[in-house]
Amino acid sequence: MRLRLATWNVNSVRLRLEQVFRFAREHRPDVLCLQEIKCETAAFPAEAFIAAGYPHLKIVGQKGWHGVAIASSLPLEAAGPLDICREGHARCVSVRVAGIDIHNLYAPAGGDEPDPQVNRKFAHKLDFFARLTADMARRDPRDPLIICGDLNIAPGEFDVWSHKQMSRVVSHTPIEVAAMAALSRSLGFLDIVRAARPDPERLFSWWSYRAADFRLSDRGLRLDHILITPGLRAAAIREGAISAYIHDEVRAWERPSDHAPVTADLVI
Repeated sequence: MRLRLATWNVNSVRLRLEQVFRFAREHRPDVLCLQEIKCETAAFPAEAFIAAGYPHLKIVGQKGWHGVAIASSLPLEAAGPLDICREGHARCVSVRVAGIDIHNLYAPAGGDEPDPQVNRKFAHKLDFFARLTADMARRDPRDPLIICGDLNIAPGEFDVWSHKQMSRVVSHTPIEVAAMAALSRSLGFLDIVRAARPDPERLFSWWSYRAADFRLSDRGLRLDHILITPGLRAAAIREGAISAYIHDEVRAWERPSDHAPVTADLVI
């Protein structure tokens, strides 16, 4: 069985509903993990997702901000929730699909100043990752588990348009890169997109709205990730190849999100 998982910060699910369904028609993900849905749980357009072939839903909404959801063509089972957001924001939703625990996350952006002593938002971001890493470290790496979503960290030199300049900017500072590395070590996570397209290829999933032509300026960041445990490594690698993509063409659609969807296939 092929399981295709997609993650996408849609920057308002109601505003981009037709884009979500166009992407779903073209790429047919079995599980669609959405971030920054920007609506309360009751306001999520559930009936539209059901009609589009995604009848199984788990939604954690919040009025006007944040919010995460998982829409699936396959049945969902309960998975232990993550208690990692000290501010109580709607940033985490967890399910089990086909025996795999999936944690869909929208990590705090962290504000502008990369100093936890003076910037509460940055301190919150570091705390979020510390709690997530501690939770993962208590688990068994052989268990099939996925962390995906907008993690708001570009971890590698080739995940940013300028390593030198972005090392001083929130999302790619050394302390954030270290936090992401600690998360990866906690269960031996495989960054499936980077494994499919190794360094030094530059990979981005986010481009600022400020650029009139995002492809021309190409000042992007890879903020959106799919991380899998060693227990899923064999499912991800078939005949020596990994199927994982950033669908940057979606960023060029009319009235796009500033993030592009990311997909990965597993054979389970």
